[in-house]
Amino acid sequence: MRILIIDDEAIIRETLSDWLEREGYIIETATTGEEGIKKEIKNKFDMAIVDLRLPGMDGIEIIHKLKEMSPNISVIMITAYATIETAVSAMKEGASDYLTKPFNLEEISLVVKRIAEHQRLIAENVLLRKQLQERYSFKNIVGKSPKMRKIFELIESIADSDSTVLIQGGSGTGKEVIARAIHQRSLRVNNPFVTVNCAAIPDNLLESELFGYNKGAFTGALQDKKGRFELANKGTLFLDEITDMSPAAQIDLLRVLQEREFRRVGGSKLIPLDVRIIAASNKNIEKEVANNNFREDLYYRLDVISIYLPPLKERKEDIPFLITHFLKKYSKKTKREIKGVSKEALVLLIRYDWPGNVRELENMVERAIVLGKEEFIIPNDLPERIKKTSSKQEHVLPSTRYSLGKSLEEIEKEHITSILQETNWNFSQTAKILKITRTTLYNKIKKYRIKRLKN
Repeated sequence: MRILIIDDEAIIRETLSDWLEREGYIIETATTGEEGIKKEIKNKFDMAIVDLRLPGMDGIEIIHKLKEMSPNISVIMITAYATIETAVSAMKEGASDYLTKPFNLEEISLVVKRIAEHQRLIAENVLLRKQLQERYSFKNIVGKSPKMRKIFELIESIADSDSTVLIQGGSGTGKEVIARAIHQRSLRVNNPFVTVNCAAIPDNLLESELFGYNKGAFTGALQDKKGRFELANKGTLFLDEITDMSPAAQIDLLRVLQEREFRRVGGSKLIPLDVRIIAASNKNIEKEVANNNFREDLYYRLDVISIYLPPLKERKEDIPFLITHFLKKYSKKTKREIKGVSKEALVLLIRYDWPGNVRELENMVERAIVLGKEEFIIPNDLPERIKKTSSKQEHVLPSTRYSLGKSLEEIEKEHITSILQETNWNFSQTAKILKITRTTLYNKIKKYRIKRLKN
């Protein structure tokens, strides 16, 4: 950490400089505000210790200039002429702390360490937020199929609104990934994203988990506790497996959505609600409503914007891209250099129905990387349930390997070309194998300028 000391008293500069350097900080000093500003422009410090009374520019003006140039710099004001007014002025300009002379060097150490720790936490939060944004960016929600492109377009159009979103799709289709992608693109991105798995919390605990409780509300409630709604304040609350909520919890949730306020268990104070709700279910909610398992009025409250995530078997054209994505992810994680997947293995993977959806495919790729002994994933690296799909095919396609170094478009072009060659350019059969329409096939042939080789 780099610290700038601005003080016109040599004894103060030297004492602070020697003390803080022994504690491992990099120190520079200045005798005036003008000199200090020049050093900040040149070197960019993490922290500044500034005297209030200086020749020329005073300490309050220095804080203002420093903060104007470097908003993230922390400033400690020191003075022998402490008043409430100067303390208030310093804090208004953005000072992190205020100390009076003569001060204890141990006190200075504690203040500097506390501010340094605060800066470290801020830096970690920025890094974590950046990692989350990268993790849930569209580049990590892999899909080139028309169904997935429509979902991406819908996410972009709804992200900045506060409308409630209902996501439906089978287990492993990526409902939470989509919910986080919505949050990362919303105006609430800098506030919490809180998840609740309604199926994992017992009915008798769900109310206190959602709304929190006050001390003494029940046996064991030894102190006040915030619920998930309060923890998600000004952010997003993701209610996963919403259809597993008990009837009583459904009533409570409906009331909260209508009134936009709630009470903690055992409390009387109404707490306003400023949270975006995203709900999800792996069941068909309309059928659950028809079977009286889910409240119709709650369903309509949740279903303001609806997103349906198709199972992987309905978008098999995305499988080569997903495999490439997971190969890169787990090759880096396991430190194994896997160059790609063989054509024979890829055919088996495309023809398999994937009841576990994208999650099952991801687990399979990780397994194949860990257990495989070749540079490419081959059929022997696949689980038996996937290898059995070979009995459904009349013959195996010519051996081709798909490499990690290629783009998704290059892989798609190679795959379509190989299927066309295997079917002797029978468009109907090729479209059927690829699980796309003939029109889509024609468009891709035109897009990639795929030409039939003459014999």
